[in-house]
Amino acid sequence: MPKPELHPHLDPQARWALAAVAIGAFGVQLDSFALNLALPVVREALHGSATATPWVVSGYLLAAGSLMPLAGRLGDLWGRRRMLTAGLVLFGVSAVLCALAPSLPLLVAARVVQGAGGALIMPVGLALLTHSCPPGRGRRVMGRALGLAGLATVCGPFIGGVLARSVSWRAVFWLTVPLALAAALAARRAAESRDPDAEPCLDAVGAIGATGVPACLARWLEHVAAWGWAVGGVLVGALFVRAERRSPAPLVDLALFRNRPYVALTLAGAVANSATVALWYVVPWTLQQAAGWSVGEAGVALVVPAGALAVGGPLAGRVRPAAAVPVMALGLAAAGGALLATTRDTGTPALLVASTAAAAALGVAGGLALTGTQAVVRRARAGEASGVTKAVMTATAGAGLTLTGVGVGSGGAGVGGGAGAGGGGVGPSLLVPAVVCLVAAGVLVLALVLRRVVATWAGSRTHTGARARARRPRGGERRADWRRWDRLRAGSGRANDRRTRRRMGAGRADDERAD
Repeated sequence: MPKPELHPHLDPQARWALAAVAIGAFGVQLDSFALNLALPVVREALHGSATATPWVVSGYLLAAGSLMPLAGRLGDLWGRRRMLTAGLVLFGVSAVLCALAPSLPLLVAARVVQGAGGALIMPVGLALLTHSCPPGRGRRVMGRALGLAGLATVCGPFIGGVLARSVSWRAVFWLTVPLALAAALAARRAAESRDPDAEPCLDAVGAIGATGVPACLARWLEHVAAWGWAVGGVLVGALFVRAERRSPAPLVDLALFRNRPYVALTLAGAVANSATVALWYVVPWTLQQAAGWSVGEAGVALVVPAGALAVGGPLAGRVRPAAAVPVMALGLAAAGGALLATTRDTGTPALLVASTAAAAALGVAGGLALTGTQAVVRRARAGEASGVTKAVMTATAGAGLTLTGVGVGSGGAGVGGGAGAGGGGVGPSLLVPAVVCLVAAGVLVLALVLRRVVATWAGSRTHTGARARARRPRGGERRADWRRWDRLRAGSGRANDRRTRRRMGAGRADDERAD
C-alpha cells in the first residue's frame, strides 16, 4: 500500500479537537492534584474526619480510573465528539457542585461524579484526536495535548495550595468551570467519529467487570496488606474474561491483550506513571523537610522539572511507532539512573538537576504509553485502547507512594498520588522506584532481543525450507515425479561410473607404456 501523504497543516476541525482535548486534559489533571496540599484546609472548613477527608482526592481518582475502559468504548459506539462534550459538561457541572458543597460527604459524592466526567474526557479525547488528524500527524498533536496536561500535573498542588491559603479551597473548583466550558465549546466544532463496525448494544457484564477490576487493583495498591481487594480483583477479572469471550459485541476485545507492543507500552507506562507520582512526592518533601524550604519556595523550584515533564509529551509524539518500545526502554533506563542520583546526599542543586532529568525521561515514557498505544491498534477501536491504557496507568499510580516507603494510610493520595496528601512515613526515598524503572527497562530490552533472535531463527528456517522445496520436483503426479527424479539420479550415477572406469583404464595404459 502506498504511504499516505502528510499534511503540513491541520484543518479547522482538527484544531478545535486539539483545543478541546488539551484544555480538558489540563482541567482533569489540575483537579487530580490541586487539592493534595489543600486537604487540611478542606477538613478544617467542613469539620470532616481524618479518615473521610482523603476521599476528596481518592474518590475522584478511583472513579476516573475505573470508568475509563467503559468511557472509551462508549465513545467508539455512540460518537467520540458527543461523549467528549458530555464528559466536559458533567465535569463542569460537578465542579460547581463541589464548590458549593456544604458538607464533606456531599463534596466526596460530587467529586465521584466529577471523576466520571474526567473518565469520559481523557480516553475519548485521545481517540477523537487520532481520528481528527491526518495520518502521520496524530501522534505529534496528541503529544502537545499531553504536554499541557503534564504541566497541570506538577503545577496543580502548588496552585491548589496557594488558592486554598490565600482565597479559598472552593476557588480550585471555580477555576475549572471556565476551562470545562471552553473545552466543551471547542469540542462542538470538532468532527464526529465512531466505530463503523460496532454493534449498537452495550456489553453490560463486560462493563461491570472492566469497572471493577481497576477499582479493586487501585484499592489493593493503596492498602497492600488488604489481600481481599486483590482476591476480589482476580475474581472479577475472571468473570470479565469469561463474559468477553462469550459476548458477540465485547466491551474490550481480548485480542487487544495479544498485541505485544500495546501490552508492553501500557505496562511500561504504568511503571513510569508510578515513578512520576513518587518523584513529585519525595522531591517537595525533601525540599520542605530536609532543606527547610517553604511551600512557595518549593513550588518555584519545581517549575523547571515541571517544564521538563511537560516537554516529554511533544517529544513522545515525534517517535515512530516502530521505535516506541526501544525508546520506552531507553526512557525508563534514563529515569531509573536519574532517580538513583536523587538518593545521594549531594545537596539541593544536584537534587533539582537529577529531578529535572528524571522528569524529562518520565515525561517521554508516559507520553509514549498513550501516543504509542494509539499507533499500534486499529483506529476504529482507538477509544477502547486508550481507555484500557489510562485505566491501568491511573489504577497503578498509587503504587508510587507505596514504593517510596510512605505509609499511605487511609488513602491520602493513594490512587493518584501527589505531594503531601499521603500518610505519615518518615524519610521517603526514590531508591525502589529507581530499581523498578531499571528492571522494567531491562525486561523490555530482553524482550526486544528475544524477538529479534526468534525472528532471525524463523527466517533462516524459512529460507532453508524454501531452498529444499526448490530442489524437489514439482508437478501433478508426485509419485511419478519422484520416480523420474530417482531415475535421473541413478542415470547420472551410472554415467559417472563409466567416466571413472574410462579414466582408470587410460591411467593403466599410460603406466604400461611407461614401463
